[in-house]
Amino acid sequence: MKTSDTATFLLSLLPQISRRTPQSSSSSTELQNCGAARYYPTEYTCYDGSFLCPVLDGQPTERCGDACYSPESYACQNGELVFANATCSDMPRTLHLSDGAYDNFFYSDCHSATQVVVTSPLPDSNLTIIGPRLIVAWPAGNSGIAAFFSPANGINGTLGISMTNSTDGSPLGPVYQSNGFNTTPIAGIEGVLDFNSSAVLSLAILGSIRTIRDFTEGPSLLQPIIQNANMYSVMDDGSGVVSRMWLDNTTMTSLMFMPLDGGNITVGNRSLSFAAGQYGFSASFNYTQLEQLSPSQVLSPQAHDLITNEIEDTTALSFFSYTNKLLAGGWRFLTYFGRDTMITALLMDSVLSQGNASAIEAVIGSVLERMNRTDGSACHEETIGDYATFLNYNDNITTSVNHTSTAPQYDYKMVDTDLYLPVLMKRYFVDSDIGKSRSQTFLSQAAGKVNPKNLNLTWANLAQLNAERIMNLTTPFVTNMTQENLVHLKDGQIVGQWRDSTYGIGGGRIPYDINTALIPAALRAIAALSNATNGSFYPDYPQWSSEADKKAQVWEDSTLQFFQITVPQAEAASRVESFANSSSFYSGPSNAGNITSDYVFHAISLDGYNNFSMVEIVNTDDCFRHYLLNTTNQTQLTSFVNQTANHILLPFPAGLTTDLGMVVANPALASAEEASVLHANFTNSAYHGTVIWSWQLAMMAKGLEYQIGRCSADKPDFCSDSVVLGNVKAAYNKLWDGIEKNKQYVLSEVWSWSYANGKYEFADLGTLPPPPGVGGSTESDVRQLWSLSFLAIQRDSNIK
Repeated sequence: MKTSDTATFLLSLLPQISRRTPQSSSSSTELQNCGAARYYPTEYTCYDGSFLCPVLDGQPTERCGDACYSPESYACQNGELVFANATCSDMPRTLHLSDGAYDNFFYSDCHSATQVVVTSPLPDSNLTIIGPRLIVAWPAGNSGIAAFFSPANGINGTLGISMTNSTDGSPLGPVYQSNGFNTTPIAGIEGVLDFNSSAVLSLAILGSIRTIRDFTEGPSLLQPIIQNANMYSVMDDGSGVVSRMWLDNTTMTSLMFMPLDGGNITVGNRSLSFAAGQYGFSASFNYTQLEQLSPSQVLSPQAHDLITNEIEDTTALSFFSYTNKLLAGGWRFLTYFGRDTMITALLMDSVLSQGNASAIEAVIGSVLERMNRTDGSACHEETIGDYATFLNYNDNITTSVNHTSTAPQYDYKMVDTDLYLPVLMKRYFVDSDIGKSRSQTFLSQAAGKVNPKNLNLTWANLAQLNAERIMNLTTPFVTNMTQENLVHLKDGQIVGQWRDSTYGIGGGRIPYDINTALIPAALRAIAALSNATNGSFYPDYPQWSSEADKKAQVWEDSTLQFFQITVPQAEAASRVESFANSSSFYSGPSNAGNITSDYVFHAISLDGYNNFSMVEIVNTDDCFRHYLLNTTNQTQLTSFVNQTANHILLPFPAGLTTDLGMVVANPALASAEEASVLHANFTNSAYHGTVIWSWQLAMMAKGLEYQIGRCSADKPDFCSDSVVLGNVKAAYNKLWDGIEKNKQYVLSEVWSWSYANGKYEFADLGTLPPPPGVGGSTESDVRQLWSLSFLAIQRDSNIK
């Protein structure tokens, strides 16, 4: 399509050259010659010695015949301008993943990235939870569309929807249109949807994924200011459209359905009705897109063989990877999450790209850029796009011209996110030769490009603020080793680490993982960064090179005791029997006979709900100490690695292992005082209950491998104890047996199980009824960033 009007507009700018006045006397702003014209290099580019094109928004435009154009919106073909929808030189990256009732499609090209999820009930689906639905999710702005359908006959379970390949053989194709030189292009996807019977689009949510999740995961919240802006219409050609202008009064999201093969659409009271048949659909919006990293850009050169050998997984990794941040997972978390991306970078550092414009630097830079300069807290999650405007509207945050602000908001409630940053910085800037060479250039970058509140600081300044926070936070316990001086959740918050659901750590105020593993690991990293051979990262605090190490030793050696629980063998067996006999979600054997000695574990937190002094949940958070620390208290270390091994070797509910993998929480060992509450809340349908999280499998596997590997280096005492070392090796292999047996699930976020007919059966978490008091079921992402860690973590066959 020719764009002569745009060319005329650009050429009309050229006569203004003579009216420009210089802003400084530097050579870069002195008038220069371009044929008969004079120009400033900061404002124009001279082509072929006589043709000027303007610089717009700091970016030079390019020449095309007698016109100038922006490569983001246009292309030059045979000396004429065309819209850029024909300019993607590479083939699109696509991925199709089926997950029970959820059919997932990924599509990305040089213009945009999209995930589509088509949900259709299966014969055995719980129809109170699973219904026909179309989700379109975009990383740009964490934006999306949810369209909920119901059968026109009113009989649940009779309507099925599915994606159909288009005439070119692919399920999805691109939508891209640039409507003007200074407008944001319209981007999205198109496909074909099939209804097996008459259907009604009964509810549409357009705008933010966060708005959609408020409805699907909570008490079905709908915001009138958002929903009332939906416009329903039928076009002259019979197409049905739902569209909504965002609260920014600029961005428009549209969902269009086009009848195929005699289909028919009618508009009702904020609904669309469809006859049975096939319908082309398109979903699009005009919002600034992210710049995606290709598989070859996100992976190190040494790992490029994965692109061919693991094409699905590397395609998913690329979908979550962008030049300025990595995203946590799809469809529910297509935005920045600090903890998730840093854990991923740690687990995958052996295969991720390093250096300028690399995946590792995108992760570290994204955390530093979003830092809270007032107290050094690292951002857990960003709120962007339409949901940010919605929150700003509610908070009456306006711009200078009294419009509702569209500025992002940043969540600093988590405690653990702060602690991962120095650990990752040490891994890259101290342990990696590439990182060492990049440290000064990287950290000297000016902050404020994403979070304007950090203007006039560098990333080095922000890294030091974070370290100051950690050093200050950890001092009271070193001075006086009491429970009160352990690190608590922030005031007013019920979450603060990775188990960030309402009952994730049982309401505890003092988390196990933070105090016993993450804090000493962060302190060790600060010491290493302070003493780095490529220059101290904290030049204002030279004493930290020794002080942080001394603090770390205290935290390593003196925190486990506050969480340790020892249950006599007979009592432990009795508790497990009681659980098996009364459980509402488990009907299998107790396996209590496998408990042959006193049962030792560490509470998941302290000071929990219901005045529980310890939240008595057997858990997988031991993995943080194994993965992040090389502790030296030999008696403690021997007991600790043996404890972890026993938990893995014991079958659920005596331990953590099921046929579907290692569960992250087990309430069966809770005392009589806590049992009824913990049994009810740590179920197989709770987000952080007796379910399997992929990345916890990965960290536990790598952590045990690290500890076993020490037997060939500093050789801790447990290496000479044949029973303990044998247990640890057996646990490592038991864990890996489960991982390999369930390899079809390990790249998803979280999964669950049911027990029937004497065996475990896989269950998607989102298909199970939620625990009591929880507003809605929690759907698992089909792919989660940190679950892709198994691209880097492999079984060590030498451990036998």
